[in-house]
Amino acid sequence: MRPMPIRLPRPRVLLFDWHATLVDTMDAMYYALDDVLPRLGPLGLLNRLVPPGESKTAEDERLVQYVRQHTSLHPKIKTERRISRTDIFELLFGADEEAKQIAHREFDALYERHFGAVRVLEPDARQQLLGLRARGIKLGVLSNRARRFMAHEIYTVDATGWHDLFDVMVCGDEVPRRKPFPDLILSALQQLGEPTDAHCWYVGDSVSDIVAGATAGVTPVFYNGVGWDDAWLQKIFPNTPRHPHQPEAVIGSLADLAERVDAAGSANRTDRVPPLTA
Repeated sequence: MRPMPIRLPRPRVLLFDWHATLVDTMDAMYYALDDVLPRLGPLGLLNRLVPPGESKTAEDERLVQYVRQHTSLHPKIKTERRISRTDIFELLFGADEEAKQIAHREFDALYERHFGAVRVLEPDARQQLLGLRARGIKLGVLSNRARRFMAHEIYTVDATGWHDLFDVMVCGDEVPRRKPFPDLILSALQQLGEPTDAHCWYVGDSVSDIVAGATAGVTPVFYNGVGWDDAWLQKIFPNTPRHPHQPEAVIGSLADLAERVDAAGSANRTDRVPPLTA
């Protein structure tokens, strides 16, 4: 990846992705994907998969080809559980926004069968978020999933819920376009009365999160909780004309994020150092 800034602009707002950044809802997500993919044919989506030769990486092309042949995810992907449903739909349908909207609607309908259990990813996450609030930073949480699911999860997570930690929550069924479009971020900042600039950091674990943050004009921060190595980060953020968006920082934990916040200042974002690894 390209070199990253020595210091980032100090954040007034921190917006977080939900799933796989703050919490684990992988079981329900992959169960719902298991239900969605066999429905691609009846939904008219099999013939709308990304054509051969047009995927970003060889790995992406193999994923699309496997789904085309089996209408399911490869067992290795389901075992590793490292890819979000949003990124899976992006890999499968590319620029076909209508196909992705159909897939997301079907996912929401089928996710209802499975959602409920939600596990905190980091044992000290609540304390870390409270520490960020104590620094005078506004916090928000964003998710492509529907509000009826998010409301249940945010009010039940960690036994007592985390609804008190965030100043704003925006969900995928409340904006015209889900991530990787910037609509969720723009809506959150509008509700907070904050400008859309680099003093908002958006923290997420997926390529779609980084694209959303970059296109919104805020500071995108990649949460590398699963520990991707530098070679894989280079593959998913290749900095090419077709795929130019990259994170401004890579963190491995919320404690890392707090350190980056404390180190932030008014540094010129053109001053660069070698890529940061988590």
